Amino acid sequence: MSSEYPALYLEGLRLFNAEDFFESHEVLEELWAETEDDDKKFYQGLIQAAVALLHFGNENLGGAQKVYTSSRKYLLPYAPTHLGLDVERLLAELDHCFAELVASPDPYGEQIALRDERIPKIPLPESAG
Repeated sequence: MSSEYPALYLEGLRLFNAEDFFESHEVLEELWAETEDDDKKFYQGLIQAAVALLHFGNENLGGAQKVYTSSRKYLLPYAPTHLGLDVERLLAELDHCFAELVASPDPYGEQIALRDERIPKIPLPESAG
């Protein structure tokens, strides 16, 4: 597969879409570690989005909310699109996914769970094939 995008980036997105958030975070972290340009914080935002979803799925609600908020701060400056990714769409889908958790005054007292139908998907960049 030839692409203008780093292989680790595409693999991280593929794993994210497969809802393998731990492996997605691992792959993207490898890419983040070797990146020295302006993309570094973008990758950090994607890593944190994966970690937030991992925490949410594992019912670590406090961790999920904290890392979700942090991921938004990293990704927002890259909107509307960056590296072929629709950042605005991803942020909107993350907002929808985490809305119930963020709105809860006491997430620990409520039964808030990650809902499958709200888990974001990241369309692979157009020239990734």
